[in-house]
Amino acid sequence: MSSPVPERRRSTRRRPKLSYADADHDAEPKRGGKRRRSAAGTRNRKSGPAKGEPKRRRRLAEEGDAIDDDDDDMCASEPDADEMQMAEEEEEAAALEAAERAKAGTLRTIRRKRRVATRPVSKQKEEEDASEAEDHFVGIDPIPDDEARRRWPERYKPKDSDHPQLTTNKRKKRSNAPEEEKEKRARCHYRSAIVEGVNFDLGDDVYIRPAGDGEDDYIGRITEIFQEIERGSYFCCRWFYRVADTVITSNVWNVPDHEHDHKRVFLSEEKDDNLVGSIISKVNITYVGPNLTQPEKAELISKCDLYYDMAYSVAYSTFANVPPENVDPTGSETTSDISCDNVDSSKEKPVADLVVSPDAQMETATLLDLYSGCGAMSTGLCMGAPLSGLKLTTKWAVDMNKYACDSLKHNHPRAQVRNEKAENFLKLLQEWDRLCKEYDVHNSTSLPRTSNDDEDDENGVNESLSEGTFEVEKLVDICYGDPNKTKIDGLCFKVRWKTYDSSHDTWEPLDGLRDSPEAIKEFVESGYRESILPLPGHVDVICGGPPCQGISGFNRHRKHEDPLADEKNKQLLVFMDIVNYLRPKYVLMENVVDILKFAKGFLGRYALSRLVAMRYQARLGMMVAGRYGLPQFRMRAFLWGALPSVVLPKFPLPTHDAINRGQHEPTEFTQCLVACDENESKDLENALCLRDAIDDLPKVENHQPEDIMAYKSGPKTDLQRYLRLNRNDMRDDSIGDAPPKECQLFDHQPLQLNKDDYERVKQIPQKKGANFRDLKGVRVGKNKSVEFDPNIPRQYLSPGKPLVPNYAMKFCKGKSLKPFGRLWWDETVSTVVTRAEPHNQAILHPKQDRVLTVRENARLQGFPDYYRLSGPIKQKYIQVGNAVAVPVARALGCSLGEAYQQGEFSGDQSPLFKLPANFIPAPQARVARLPRGSSAGEVVEEE
Repeated sequence: MSSPVPERRRSTRRRPKLSYADADHDAEPKRGGKRRRSAAGTRNRKSGPAKGEPKRRRRLAEEGDAIDDDDDDMCASEPDADEMQMAEEEEEAAALEAAERAKAGTLRTIRRKRRVATRPVSKQKEEEDASEAEDHFVGIDPIPDDEARRRWPERYKPKDSDHPQLTTNKRKKRSNAPEEEKEKRARCHYRSAIVEGVNFDLGDDVYIRPAGDGEDDYIGRITEIFQEIERGSYFCCRWFYRVADTVITSNVWNVPDHEHDHKRVFLSEEKDDNLVGSIISKVNITYVGPNLTQPEKAELISKCDLYYDMAYSVAYSTFANVPPENVDPTGSETTSDISCDNVDSSKEKPVADLVVSPDAQMETATLLDLYSGCGAMSTGLCMGAPLSGLKLTTKWAVDMNKYACDSLKHNHPRAQVRNEKAENFLKLLQEWDRLCKEYDVHNSTSLPRTSNDDEDDENGVNESLSEGTFEVEKLVDICYGDPNKTKIDGLCFKVRWKTYDSSHDTWEPLDGLRDSPEAIKEFVESGYRESILPLPGHVDVICGGPPCQGISGFNRHRKHEDPLADEKNKQLLVFMDIVNYLRPKYVLMENVVDILKFAKGFLGRYALSRLVAMRYQARLGMMVAGRYGLPQFRMRAFLWGALPSVVLPKFPLPTHDAINRGQHEPTEFTQCLVACDENESKDLENALCLRDAIDDLPKVENHQPEDIMAYKSGPKTDLQRYLRLNRNDMRDDSIGDAPPKECQLFDHQPLQLNKDDYERVKQIPQKKGANFRDLKGVRVGKNKSVEFDPNIPRQYLSPGKPLVPNYAMKFCKGKSLKPFGRLWWDETVSTVVTRAEPHNQAILHPKQDRVLTVRENARLQGFPDYYRLSGPIKQKYIQVGNAVAVPVARALGCSLGEAYQQGEFSGDQSPLFKLPANFIPAPQARVARLPRGSSAGEVVEEE
């Protein structure tokens, strides 16, 4: 065209014409300009390595994809010195912890701190006590003896009775109070007592003088008033807890990114006897039901001194809805806990206080998997939920690792998988919500017209595009960040240019697309209908394991005083920020147990504090993977969160015994280990070992280039049969209604040992307990440390390197059995890790001279055999090692489904439940096996 094209166009975007001859690959794109250099960095694409590939690989590594310049399928020739030293420090710390536990004895419970109040006057004589006791009940008639004995029978047992209820109940205590402290025996009970001229009745909420100086007054509800057999006057109260009195503690309470209401307290089941004279005054405490509107709640709270909306229990650090029977129509708790015969079970809970899920009848639910890795946690949840009648679907997933995202997308093709930072994902969610409101997509019923030709004709703008200009065909993706490396984060769209295919798509900032509003509107409306991104209130479940590398034993610069100030712990804050923004019905967070150990469990307490401050119910537990049917111990922490309008999930009781590999629960949270009661019949399946999981897999060599193969033999154990099932039999709906495919074995490849290590491994005997100490020239000294045998010349490998490397001799001061350790069939592993190098861990196959393969590790984690992984071999090990054990996630999915379907809170406050009988799969018929008449290596799937 001879004349310049007018600036005004609505659906076009001008770009220089593609020119493959003179493309400037290094030109930095300009943001928001009208014209833009074309397709920088997109042409000359070939199937082989490009000229700029090394630079690209380094850049990806900086972004968190952990891509090495070395061969990702080959073991390093020498171990990393820092890695070895940090692993040694971790072992020493574990040994120290074990020694401390052995010295103190096995601590199975944390005894609660008895809240014993002080008397207003110290050291009174016995006769003065009796006189004062009478004063408290002057003019008040006692409760008739037969009624009192019926309501509080334990108080009237004979002094020498051995009745088990005569001692204080066996609740786990929060301090070292005497375990067998006797419950006080009563002479008679009263309905009221007088303190300094004020009447206090059963059911009154009161302030109580604390035992220690400087403490805040205790808060309790009077459940008994009685005269003790020795004539002392006592009352029993049920305690209320302030936030700082709970597991959250005052240190976490003061974290600036959230705050708790000072008027909010939590009702507990814990009770103690205190002297009547320790009562200070009455306090007006109101119950605020979960389904009240915000104005109704605000009005109730404004009229009271304190309020409570949840109960608190030390067991499993639980903050949960108050049982219905504890609330009367006036909003105050009833006195049902005062009497054992004063409860009308037919009395219904008021409508205002009913705890009902708005979607109680839903058969399906959506899930967002944050820090998803390859998707093990969400996969397990979705497999377990149907056991309780819930169809849970992974709708969205986010992770920084490209290969992990590829793995998840392959196995969950219907999910929206995003390879980006979680903090950028949060920004994107906020921008997406703004766009949906701006274009009013909630009320839109049809897609907008995408062409403006008629309008352009009316305005006289119908000229053809000039050479070097390009038209926006459509927008195909959205992100928040800096995809063009301009060092400026912002909202960007991926543009499909008219007449060009997807290989020429480019990321353009929102400001640069202001002349294409129709394309933006079309994308937003289409994306809203397809739910490409979650909106606040539209997510049923969020799960995730935010990395907290700042507490790892491999981090030498851990910040004990302020763990949240460590950038490596930032993702815990981001996770909670996303929860706070989206407000899902349910939250499930997984993490290493160190969050409950490091800095007295500061990060675990913080996570609980954030949920409770957001008005979520919460429950914390530690689960051992081996107790759900795996030959791996692997203890991890799990935190449930649930809106007040739904039922808080319980933790599933174990199904199997497990062999403890030296891991212990934190001393700060010992009431959070999910385990069977020691006094109950366990009825557990036998512990599984390595043989149960992997001895049916084909033999492979140190170098195994093929990642797909046939089984070559049938399964030998129930676990092997189960892991060979197809998706349909696994109740895995991630692919939809696709028919089952022929079963193949994926990822059965070991990390290839370098030549030196392979020679060493070949000389490790194939016997139980074998390791580098079995190599020639090594002996064990008097202090159980290894040393070179002076009677044997130093042995060398063919390249000239020593057979026994110095790092193995020095590791853990020569006392470790791990370097080049060989596993055995009747053993289990402590924890599947992200590395496969044998330099400081026992990872050699029992009968083959190689490390365990990716698939063998995946089986130890409970992955189905059909679950295929993406990326180099080292990346596959990382994905498997970072994963949540699938059977554990499956058990939690069953728990989630039961709570989701329950709808209304029944009042059952038990934190644990027994998994259904069908959780442990019976031997299945449709399993990959050798049928009759088939040749070796031929595998078919029986229909």
